[in-house]
Amino acid sequence: MQTHTLTTAATEAAESGLLALPRTFVPSLTGRVAVTVAVVAVVTFVLGRTNRFHDLVPPWIPATVWHVGVTLATMAVTVGGALLLVGVWGFSAQLVEVYEQYRFGRRVVVQLALSGLLLVSAYAVTGLVHQLTDEVAQSQPNVSDHQREVIYRLAQLTVYFVTAVVVLGVWNADLGGLLVGAGFLGIVVGMAARQTLGALIAGFVLMFSRPFEIGDWIEVGEHEGIVTDITVVNTRIQSFDGEYVMVPNDVISGETLVNRSRKGRLRIEVEVGVDYDVDPNHAAEVAQAAVDELEDVLSVPSPQVVLKEFGDSAVLLGVRAWIDRPSARRKWRTQTAIVGAVKEAFDREGIKIPYPQQELMAREEKEGFVLAGGEGPAPDADEDAPRDQSHTRAADGRGEES
Repeated sequence: MQTHTLTTAATEAAESGLLALPRTFVPSLTGRVAVTVAVVAVVTFVLGRTNRFHDLVPPWIPATVWHVGVTLATMAVTVGGALLLVGVWGFSAQLVEVYEQYRFGRRVVVQLALSGLLLVSAYAVTGLVHQLTDEVAQSQPNVSDHQREVIYRLAQLTVYFVTAVVVLGVWNADLGGLLVGAGFLGIVVGMAARQTLGALIAGFVLMFSRPFEIGDWIEVGEHEGIVTDITVVNTRIQSFDGEYVMVPNDVISGETLVNRSRKGRLRIEVEVGVDYDVDPNHAAEVAQAAVDELEDVLSVPSPQVVLKEFGDSAVLLGVRAWIDRPSARRKWRTQTAIVGAVKEAFDREGIKIPYPQQELMAREEKEGFVLAGGEGPAPDADEDAPRDQSHTRAADGRGEES
């Protein structure tokens, strides 16, 4: 009974204090507006600089203690600002009237206060989680910035989900019924958006398996370019023609992926043919010496020239060289330099690069050349000429007699 009396007295004192606040400190409308602007500015400033406050860790305070303190201070400033605005504008009187009109119990007031406090706390805790994930990522060099962002987003969703469940528990909501309804809703959504959900799952798999990162040069199916962004739904690639291509993550998971930037170096191969009359080993030595002098070509692994195959009109050589920090521009620049250097070296050494050609051969027989169709010897044109001339004269003679 005594505790109830003290609680009632404290509540009445708080209400009387809030009711008297606008009359005592800010009796005019201008003053209330000024106080409101100041409170909103302070709260906005604090919430907007939360991450910066987390970064300003004094050397004599443990980082975890500092982050928890900043989180609690942010919560205190937000709740205090809200209570101050309620008192300045006299909203406490309206709240009391609503309370008396609808006969809200003290439990409802506590539930409202707890719900608001939980939501504000969830927002503040996400800032703490962000700082902790940053520290963990910095201490683990294998964790990339992209993975750190994914971990933070997952933690943020977890915090908000847990907060929502706790708020529903505060209001004595039927969580069993909600879970059953959410299950049926999940089945319906899953049937209607199978492709989207597949892309989401594939997106999380890509984020954690890390087959490529932003800035890598990849080739997926018919698409090739530089990765500019990775989301949970799709991956954005900038092609070398300046086009932006959005490839769904489930398509990437089902296609063969080539990452040319993964190892930090790339091998370039240029094919060149030499005449059959040229010594191929000498041609290979000349080509390798020419490529060794190029600036963009790595010395380790060293350039290599191999004899690949017998072509229709030439012996094909494969000129192979390595470049570091591979990109499309460096690849084409080095490939152009290799072609120019090999051509110049071959011209200097007199090594012929043949072009496709055909050699026609015929077999001569006793009565003439044999045709390809096997029709026998071709008739001699000189033998047919006298017969034609005599026939012409006979025809002319008949014409004169008539």
